[in-house]
Amino acid sequence: MGSTSISLKNLRLGKLKIVHRRLLQRYEHQPFISVLAGLYSCRWKRYQRERTEPGQCCCEKREYAFFLVLVGAFCLSMVFLYFWGEAQNDYNDFDWYAYGSVGYWFLWSLLILIVAAVLFTYIALLVVLAVCLLSEGQQLYLHWSHKIGTLVVVTFSIGAIGVLSNLWGEEWAAVLLSFQVTAPYLHLGAIAAMTLLSWPEALYFVRMKNRVSQIILLAPYLAILIFLYLIPLGMYSPCIREEGTLGPKPALIGHRGAPMLAPENTKMSFERTVELGGDGLETDVTISFDGIPFLMHDSTLQRTTNVQEVFPNWTSENAAMLPWEVLESLNAGKWFLRDKPFSGMRSLSYEEQKLAMNQSIFKLTDFLRLANSANKLVLFDLYRPPKMHPYRDSWINRTLEVIINESAINSNLILWLPNDMRSLVHSVAPGFQQTLGMKAPVEELLKNHIMNLNLPYSEMSSEDIRKYASVNISTNLYVISEPWLFSLAWCAGAHSVTTNSVHVLKKLNQPLFLMTPSRYSLMWILTDVVSALLITLVFVLHWWRERGLPCCSDNSILLENAMYNAFGTELDMSVSEDSDARSQPTTPNVLCSDETPKSVTNT
Repeated sequence: MGSTSISLKNLRLGKLKIVHRRLLQRYEHQPFISVLAGLYSCRWKRYQRERTEPGQCCCEKREYAFFLVLVGAFCLSMVFLYFWGEAQNDYNDFDWYAYGSVGYWFLWSLLILIVAAVLFTYIALLVVLAVCLLSEGQQLYLHWSHKIGTLVVVTFSIGAIGVLSNLWGEEWAAVLLSFQVTAPYLHLGAIAAMTLLSWPEALYFVRMKNRVSQIILLAPYLAILIFLYLIPLGMYSPCIREEGTLGPKPALIGHRGAPMLAPENTKMSFERTVELGGDGLETDVTISFDGIPFLMHDSTLQRTTNVQEVFPNWTSENAAMLPWEVLESLNAGKWFLRDKPFSGMRSLSYEEQKLAMNQSIFKLTDFLRLANSANKLVLFDLYRPPKMHPYRDSWINRTLEVIINESAINSNLILWLPNDMRSLVHSVAPGFQQTLGMKAPVEELLKNHIMNLNLPYSEMSSEDIRKYASVNISTNLYVISEPWLFSLAWCAGAHSVTTNSVHVLKKLNQPLFLMTPSRYSLMWILTDVVSALLITLVFVLHWWRERGLPCCSDNSILLENAMYNAFGTELDMSVSEDSDARSQPTTPNVLCSDETPKSVTNT
């Protein structure tokens, strides 16, 4: 008899809790939930919301499908934003490529970054709202405008990833390299996100009555969590190393001088590199129609000179097909102040602007004399002239003549990069440091007297760098301008880097993200332990709350007891959804009439 009385009492208390939950849903002041539901569903009226009952799914099938689309859009936009953010080192190359396609200069890279950041922020806010609503036990109803916005984000992310992968697929190498320095911190962020998600996960797990549903809900979460806990076992980063094992800081070679501070390939640009303490100068050399080697990266003069204003008929002409008399008359500095080729460029003083406005195309002879007087290494690409050029077949000989006879530069300062006629060059100028622009077997490099390798940073490998260094072959990586990428090259053991930002990298005293293995292991294990404890605590807390145990009694339990005492056993517990609907206000929501629940429509 006593057990029957206790069962009846528990049954009545359970029904009272349902009544209490519904009453709170209709009449309790809930500003936080009102804001969440208003922003996510455009349902600002309390009677428009629905709370999930124990064992009930978070939303209808259609809304559940859109919730999955929302999560997918979040993941895609995050992947693209990370990809494009890590590609910042090569924004200038992308803008230069776009310039060749559209014909005018614009910071397209920065525009794409802004759009990607805005879309990611928007979709991330929707995901946060959804998680908060789930944490409060609310059903999800994504407003139609947000559904359209979600599809826009999905379309943009997939399209951008596809197009950029096709046009600029090698940039994924930068993303893979970035994981070597950011993976420990991405791991921390992922663990923190999974710990926060444990709140709604535990809420719905405890409320579900079906064991199969609980397993379906919990299994993927635990699988991802365990994977994140153990993923550091497969991580590798050259910046996680014992103290005292870090090599010397790589030498800095100014890429076309200091192109973020002065017009590229001009006297001002190289002088800025020397003033900043750069260790070397990199440039591009071509030969004029009358045999004068000069500095120019592009095949035409359109981007970096005023040729369109002075000689509009020669705008698309190959620069090597013009005589030096025409070339030296062009202005090579005004474009820099007009186009601002790099995002985040500092403002130039009045004197610097005036100096930049009066730059002209730089001769190779003058460039070598400047490097010799400053005792700086010289590295340059040598472009073979086009067909019908008088120096088409003697370009190497003409360049050697200028270097040896006209400039009088110390031959040890020349890092000879062109691979054509290398044996002839070595016999004529044995003092040159022979440099190869690709990886090759050690035996072949030694046979050809190669002393340096000039490699794109995407081919960075600490193992290869150590292998070449063991036979006194140095490795230069190009073009590295971002501090995180320079830090990785430093940790990998690179001897030098070609950079656009000597003024930034010169200030680094040690690599970013540098830590010892013991410190990282402590950070990893401590993060996993704290996360596991918090997640366990959240699950236990929800289990206690849903079963109304004494340790979790709160004001809601006290209110339920007061209701029970006031109404006694005669209280009608047959409250249904229909009775709830009849008690709801009938004032329609003008802004969201298309999203009004069925219960309101029936009323």
